[in-house]
Amino acid sequence: MTTDQAERLRQIVGTKAEEGPKAELQGPPASGARVIAITSGKGGVGKTNLTVNLALALKEAGTRVLVIDADLGMANVDVVLGTKSKGHLLNLLQESVSLADVLQKGPNGLQYISGGSGIEKAADFTPEERKLLMQKLSACGDFADIILIDTGAGLGKNVMDFILAADEVLLITTPEPTALTDAYAVMKAYSMYAREKNIRLVVNRVYDEAESREVVKKLQQTSERFLGMTIDCLGYIFEDSAVMRSVRAQTPFLLAYPSSIAARCIHGLANATLYGSKMTVTSGWKGFLRQIFNFTR
Repeated sequence: MTTDQAERLRQIVGTKAEEGPKAELQGPPASGARVIAITSGKGGVGKTNLTVNLALALKEAGTRVLVIDADLGMANVDVVLGTKSKGHLLNLLQESVSLADVLQKGPNGLQYISGGSGIEKAADFTPEERKLLMQKLSACGDFADIILIDTGAGLGKNVMDFILAADEVLLITTPEPTALTDAYAVMKAYSMYAREKNIRLVVNRVYDEAESREVVKKLQQTSERFLGMTIDCLGYIFEDSAVMRSVRAQTPFLLAYPSSIAARCIHGLANATLYGSKMTVTSGWKGFLRQIFNFTR
């Protein structure tokens, strides 16, 4: 990237950051916290990195945020935050373990629950285990305005369960053809099974705004033509070497490089999440839990 290109990107992001909110703050629904599942068609597109940094930006804006790592036991949230959890989601299956025992605090006091290991065995939960998990997790909606679910990538059964149970879905992709193909596969499955379609795109690792618009237009036209589904775009994140440096240092780039182009984009996404056009919330956190733990398998 040339110096002129970098300066242009800074001007674009800086201008958008100064525009301010265009609508009233989207607070939690009457039934509890907003539940947003963050997913991708393939790994390696920056999904977990986006989840963690978006959560930090939302928290910085004064929102109560909780991140739940549901990425099939990979515990990538721990890696991005540079933390090591003492407890994880499946520890809640033990009668003696409470929600407080698995709630972790990361940088800037960000609350999260690690996926730990073995979360892929959720399909084998007994009715009693499902009931126990639901009871213990239900309190999350009381202390969070927004709950971000970091799902696994692809179209696995558990991944789709989380996507379909959430009120909102953010689908992360990059401009690469393989990423777009896999993103479309997620869109297709979602269009077939989601009762209320509420999905938005985030395009990662773009070099300019025009590239982002081109990617979004391509996916939108394909979705409308073949799936009969309208899909909006929440925003984009510019290619930025600061992201890779922060990953290697196991520190969120929003904290390590707060003035970077990527960090400014994240603040723009947080602003769009909080002040964007009002979205339909069907059931909140408790409704999400009811659906997750009562899926027919």
